[in-house]
Formats: sequence, structure tokens, C-alpha cells
Amino acid sequence: MNATDLPRLLAGAGRGAPSLDAHLAHHGLPSLSVDGVGLVAAVEEAGLHGRGGAAFPTGTKLHAVARTRRRAVVVANGAEGEPASEKDGVLLAHAPHLVLDGVQLAAGAVGAREAIVAVRAGADAAHAALAAALDERARARRDPVAVRVVATPERYVAGEESALTQFLSGGPARPAFTPPRPFERGVGGRPTLIQNVETLAHVALIARHGPDWFRALGTPREPGTALVTLSGDVERPGVREIALGTSLQTLVAHGGGELSHAKAVLIGGYFGAWLTAADAQTVRLDAAHLRPHGASLGSGAIAVLPRDACVVAETTRLAAWLARESAGQCGPCVHGLAAIADLLRGLTDGRVARARHQAHRRGRATAEDALSCLRRWSGDVAGRGACRHPDGVVRLVRSALDAFTADFDDHARHGACDRCALEPALPLPSPPSRARLRAAA
Repeated sequence: MNATDLPRLLAGAGRGAPSLDAHLAHHGLPSLSVDGVGLVAAVEEAGLHGRGGAAFPTGTKLHAVARTRRRAVVVANGAEGEPASEKDGVLLAHAPHLVLDGVQLAAGAVGAREAIVAVRAGADAAHAALAAALDERARARRDPVAVRVVATPERYVAGEESALTQFLSGGPARPAFTPPRPFERGVGGRPTLIQNVETLAHVALIARHGPDWFRALGTPREPGTALVTLSGDVERPGVREIALGTSLQTLVAHGGGELSHAKAVLIGGYFGAWLTAADAQTVRLDAAHLRPHGASLGSGAIAVLPRDACVVAETTRLAAWLARESAGQCGPCVHGLAAIADLLRGLTDGRVARARHQAHRRGRATAEDALSCLRRWSGDVAGRGACRHPDGVVRLVRSALDAFTADFDDHARHGACDRCALEPALPLPSPPSRARLRAAA
């Protein structure tokens, strides 16, 4: 495979998942030692960072688990609770053997004898492809570590690594913010390496082609490629593999969209940040270019909002849904996010504007009151939750307030705009059933 060819991860996948023979014919066998030393050194030299959202150095995680010298567990995280992201499901459905190669290599590197692939319940294509791939590999008797697939609850927080650790250990899928971290004491109390499925697929390619090959694409600080999910106001939405550092303008154009015709772009999923169309035309998809805008690639979900959409209404919908997805284990999340969501709703249903007009007649209100409350409440919630869920919601809301202050001010003064009632542009799951809520509890 040429170092500058794209795609890398989905190369040779065709319309569906390739057989084991077809996978090996295309990719070949890993050439590096799987005893841990050669692989970890290569991953570190390659500069691979996690593709699950946090972008933590993969080599550092491998080292941390291997150093415990205790029997470890490897977890491939494909839970993907982000509604705007499809990358993990597509990768598992079309390249399951590449992910499973990465699982086996990681297990060899950290001395694990147990491996788990966690996949969101309802991701039927991914589950089917994994089942078929594992059956093939079992018949071929080529894997030293047994792998099992576990369906995770369809909750936004269920894929966070501490929530996943608790769930796989028989507890509720709720995140924890206090030590020990999974690499110290994870599934069943054992050291646990949790890596996103895309990260492990990259490990499998590095083991075949080496660090220099991996670094042939991307930037010096952020080498390699990443899977992104493009949605919204584009003709050809879907999952694409990009070299890190690619301009957002180029990605959107490849999807048949035009940023100059957009209202806004949401980068990084529903814990991400809003950019104006003007700012979006100047950024590249790497941390160095996104950080000044308060954004990161995060889950790899990128949504283009059409010009006739309302950012206030879309942010309100997302904040309300995220508030409902709370794990329900601390006040800042349960009460703080609910209050923020309700105030946002007041901007779009006219309550804030009506209250302002009534108070204005008494000489007490200004148009900025509601927006000041939003900013103050966001500050009260940030950094005070039992997990990072409130922080993600606050990031979304603050970015909207900063990038589209005039839109929020207009809603505070006049209530809902004509665009508030338009068909929503961003996807959200259906309200949870009682059975789903019980399963996640």
C-alpha cells in the first residue's frame, strides 16, 4: 500500500466486510514483533493518538498497562454513542479483521489473555460483521487471545471509558471521575487497555508498514489519517478518511457542499464547538488550527448547518437531549444542565422575550439578562460534575453564544424566529424506551 494512498483503513473493503483470506491478501501479515517491545516502540515513533475523542497518546497507554506486569484486559471501544458519528460502526462493518488484528497486537503488547469488543446495541451491521469475522478466525486458529463482543447500552455516556469499565465489570454504564483509572484497575479489577476501534485499526497498519509510512500523511505534530463523519448540508454525507491537517473547506467540497452557502459548522460532535461559516472556511482539521476556535476534532463528527437553519434552535435541541442523557449522579449535571436547557428553550418558545417585555415596562430588564444567565450558569457547571458530561454540554452552549451572539440576542428580544420551526438539521435518537433506561441503569 502506497504511503500516500487514501483510504488506508477501509482500503480493500469493497461493498462489505472482506473475508479473512481477502483481508490478508490485501494487507499482508504484521511484520513487527508482537511481544510488545517492537510494537509499542513503533506506535510511539509513529505518533499515533487515540481516535475516540480525547486524542491521548496511544503508546503512553500501552506502556502504562504493560508496566503493571499483571494480567491485563484489552477493550476495543466501538460504543459510539455520538448521534452525529458513524465512523466506528462503518469501520467495524467494513474492516472487522483490521480491528481484530489491532486487538490481538495490543493484547500481545500488554500481556492480555482476554479481549473485548464493545459495540453499541442496535449497530446491527457491525455486530454481524464481527460475528462472521470471529467465526472465520476461530476456524483458522490464528488468534492467541479469545475475543468476545459485548453490546453496550444506547446511551451517550455509555462509551466513556470509566462508564464502559463499570458496565463490563457488571455495573451500570455510568462514568466516574475519581481514580483509579482503567489502566490501573479496570475490568474485573485488572489493568485494562481501552482504545477506540479506529485507533486499534491504525495499530494494525503501523505493525505492517511502520512509523515512517504512517507519518507520510498528516502533520508533524499530528501524523496519520482519521475517519470523520460528514453530515448536514452536503450532497454526499457519510464517513471519509482524511489526512490530519486537511482543510475543512476541502472536506466539505468533497462531500458536495459549499461553506460559503452555510450558516455554521459543528465540529467534534455534540460535545464540540460551533464555528461561523466564515471561520470554517479558514480552518484545518488538526488541533493546532482548531484550538484557537475552542474546537477539536473530537469524535470526528462534522455537521454543516444550512443557511436557513437557526443555530439557537439547533443548540436548544442538542442541549435538551444531552441534559436527558445525564448519568444522573451529581447536581451540576442533573440540575444545572436541566436549567440551561430550559433557559435555551425559553429563547425559542418566546418565554424569555415575553418576560423581558413585561419587566421592561417596569423598567427592570435588558435584552442581555437571559444571555448573562446562560454564561453564568455555564461557569457554575463547568468542571464540577462527577464526570465530563456537563463540561461537554457547556462547551457546545458557550461556543454557540460566542459565535452567534447576535442570533441569541435577537431571540432574547423578539422570541422565536421564522427558522425555529423548520425541520431540524442535526440528528437525534428517538426518546429512550423504558427498557433502554432500565438497561443503562
